[in-house]
Amino acid sequence: MGRGKIAIKRIENQTTRQVTFSKRRAGLLKKTHELSVLCDAQIGLIIFSSTGKMCQYCTQPYRMEHIIERYQKVTGTRIPEHDDREQLYNELAVLRNETRRLQLSMRRYTGEDTSSIPYEELDQLEQELERSVIKVRQRKNELMQQQLDNLARKERILEEENSNMYRWIQEHRAATEYQQGGIEAKAVEHQQILDEIPSFYGGGEPSSVLQLATIPQQFSYQLQLAQPNLQHSNV
Repeated sequence: MGRGKIAIKRIENQTTRQVTFSKRRAGLLKKTHELSVLCDAQIGLIIFSSTGKMCQYCTQPYRMEHIIERYQKVTGTRIPEHDDREQLYNELAVLRNETRRLQLSMRRYTGEDTSSIPYEELDQLEQELERSVIKVRQRKNELMQQQLDNLARKERILEEENSNMYRWIQEHRAATEYQQGGIEAKAVEHQQILDEIPSFYGGGEPSSVLQLATIPQQFSYQLQLAQPNLQHSNV
């Protein structure tokens, strides 16, 4: 049976990981040397183990510095020539001191750790706090005034809407009353006409349609005979 494939992932067992590293490192260096000799390639190989041990290979007769210099020219990168760690440590120390000073200043503004502050600094701190309180109150008043202005604006809008609604209701009510008044006036007028018809005939009811046709022109009703035989009669 053939050997099974090994999963490409970190080997958890330290001893097995170190043995595998040694075997594969030797194979990698052998393949690198073969590639350099067979293909006349310039190769620079640097390996660091998990324990920090370095192993390197460089094509003869070159040195690793030549390979790195050529790499920098081709890629346009540059490796710093001096160590900047000391400068970074100094900057880090300055930042720490500044952070500590700011934290101490904040504690003073909150009323903590004031036992070691002299009287002059306490007086100056009090003045600064008073100025800060004045600025905070001014900003608070500005925000409150803005809120009041917004409320007043909303109230004006509501009043205008209520006024428009009330005006519309009044106009609608007036139009309705006007229509009802016209209907009632016509009804009264019709009733008056009906009441005057008997008096025109001496208190009696009209006995025929012909008598209704003789109503004076002052009445708004005009009667027209609907029977064809009556329209063409000589009576």
